[in-house]
Amino acid sequence: MVVLTFRTSSAYGHLPLVYHPLQLSTYVASRSRKLRNHSKRLVPFAQYSQAQDLFTSRLQDRIQNLPTLLKDIVQTSISTGPRGALRLAQGIQAVIGVGSEWLEDVSKSTNMPSRLPAQMQLGLLSPIYLRRLFERMGATYIKLGQFIASAPTLFPAKYVEEFQNCFDRAPAVPFEDIKTILVQELGRPIDSVYEYVDPIPIASASIAQVHGARLKGSQEDVVIKVLKPGIEDVLVADLNFVYIVARVLEFLNPELSRTSLVGVVKDIRESMLEEVDFMKEAANIESFRRYLVAMRLTGQATAPKVYSHCSSRRVLTMERLYGVPITDLNSISSLVSSPESSLITALNVWFGSLVAYGNFHADVHAGNLWLLRDGRVGFLDFGIVGHISSKTWMAMELFLSSLATQEYETMASSLIEMGATNQNVDSMALARDLEKIFASIQDLDTEIVVATARETSTTATAISANVLVDERQMNALFLDVVRVSESYGLKFPREFALLLKQLLYFDRYTRLLAPNLNMLQDQRITIVSNRTGSFKNNF
Repeated sequence: MVVLTFRTSSAYGHLPLVYHPLQLSTYVASRSRKLRNHSKRLVPFAQYSQAQDLFTSRLQDRIQNLPTLLKDIVQTSISTGPRGALRLAQGIQAVIGVGSEWLEDVSKSTNMPSRLPAQMQLGLLSPIYLRRLFERMGATYIKLGQFIASAPTLFPAKYVEEFQNCFDRAPAVPFEDIKTILVQELGRPIDSVYEYVDPIPIASASIAQVHGARLKGSQEDVVIKVLKPGIEDVLVADLNFVYIVARVLEFLNPELSRTSLVGVVKDIRESMLEEVDFMKEAANIESFRRYLVAMRLTGQATAPKVYSHCSSRRVLTMERLYGVPITDLNSISSLVSSPESSLITALNVWFGSLVAYGNFHADVHAGNLWLLRDGRVGFLDFGIVGHISSKTWMAMELFLSSLATQEYETMASSLIEMGATNQNVDSMALARDLEKIFASIQDLDTEIVVATARETSTTATAISANVLVDERQMNALFLDVVRVSESYGLKFPREFALLLKQLLYFDRYTRLLAPNLNMLQDQRITIVSNRTGSFKNNF
């Protein structure tokens, strides 16, 4: 016999004082199971307590940060002023307009047997309708859309792809308004500066309008880029609103602070305000021209001369260059004997500015890269210029060389070096994933469309060409690289996206003008770091 003389809590009753050994073992096993079940019931209470403590801690943090948030909102609202109310009304009108389009599309879809298409399920937040809303909202949001399209390292792939179609188009401002701005900015009558100004604009975008003109005295042909009236007020109001939204979202969801949402908005704001300050663009142009002089490249390439005596923050007067876009096959062939040589020159000049002092033209689409009548390559529109650090460029060089030689382990190492991460990355696994992605590059469909038209005044036939499909596929390829890399915890700087986007443009031109050229391996193209050279010291 075994005699036990202890008692348990009332929750489990009293133990009998006398037990047979077999009964005792049975009893102990039974009580153990009950204790385990009881402990399991305690786990949710412990988890609830931890969650409650976490909630209390976060609530205290938010309460502490609330005065700072409110102060920030008030200061931003004051700096916005009454223009904020006007933009709010315009925003509501735009939302109603795009909302009507969405409802109309939904009504059409409900008549179909299938479920609502995926692109409609998010309403106005779906990529296609958000892009339409941005276009209706005007300058700021068009520029924001273009920023999204150029920053796949920051935004979801579907939005990046959709915002590739965000067009910067706007009706022309009446010439009388342009003349008023010119007088205000120049501080003297227009006819004392220009012999003639063409009232019909060459181009009209959301932020600026461009007119042809001729300088008084020197009789030089120029173009005048004029900031549209009221655009600065619109930008300030819109960007302040976007900033407040970002601050509120981070306040309501502190997890968003890990994505640096407010930091991204600040970067966008700084970038946009720089783009509407034409003195910054003038400085970019002059810097590029000094680079050409220092490297003795003025006989091969140029950028328009800036006339500072008739330029200001809102007006930019530049030399007028005459030429054709680099995709105009017929005209290029009439200007130079070897389009391939012109392309190699463009590549060397562009890479040279990058490796010499870390700056590069960050928008080399065909409208900004011309072949001039004198055979030189012309670089236009320096509103967007990329800046890259030595560390990022060294990693980028390694990436480009490994891309050319298909050494995927080296490519993975370069991406790891370039991307910010707090975790260990399996470089071999990343290399295998990259190899799968780039294996598809051989399957890219390149369709060169040649359009012919008979000139009315002559018997000549005009030929123009472009590369279709290729750009969208190349963008998709780049998004795949970013997506795979981010799955390993890598976060790339925006400059990486800007830089690679320009390489995709040059890839298009290579396929068009020199199909047998490998721009990353051809020895005629120089991609060598020279950051310590004397030229950098001049800046």
